[in-house]
Amino acid sequence: MRSALNLAHNDEDEDRVDDPTLLKQAMVRVATTQDREAFQFLFSYFAPRVKAVLLKAGSNESQAEDLMQDVMMTVWRKAKLYAPERGSVNAWVFTVARNARIDLLRRASSRPYDDVYEIELESDVASGEDNMFETERAERVSEALADLPEDQRQIIELGFIEDMSQSEIAEKLSLPLGTVKSRMRLAYGKMKSKLEAVR
Repeated sequence: MRSALNLAHNDEDEDRVDDPTLLKQAMVRVATTQDREAFQFLFSYFAPRVKAVLLKAGSNESQAEDLMQDVMMTVWRKAKLYAPERGSVNAWVFTVARNARIDLLRRASSRPYDDVYEIELESDVASGEDNMFETERAERVSEALADLPEDQRQIIELGFIEDMSQSEIAEKLSLPLGTVKSRMRLAYGKMKSKLEAVR
């Protein structure tokens, strides 16, 4: 594993890093032994992707950078909550990122003139109840995603984790737009009851 991480981390061809098995192995090592090399591998893979998704979702450069750092620290601290049998590392990390952005927007909407740094400081001293809710929400989303058929799960992950529009998904997957919309509706129906409790 360690040699595989070194090879992937040092290789200029980034496509070799995009390997679900390596990502899972790295996450397990972080979860079980707090392996810093494995975390460095995850950080180098996910940090730019998380930041890009946050920027595309409307965060400014500073917010995206701060949120990305928060997300990666959450990955370091809570890696043990990732369950490989429930879904991909990509889905778990981007769910953490999406939840972090939603939480920031909620805090910002109730305190429109507060600086981002002040809001985050308040978050750091929040009760364990907030952390428990965030963890439960991420687990519920991962479970709901894992229960979907592969074709529906792929569309939901592209739409809500990678923040792609339906037309972008159709183009990426070479599918008719109507098929994308239909699969998304079916996925919504299946996920709705499972996610009611964490809305």
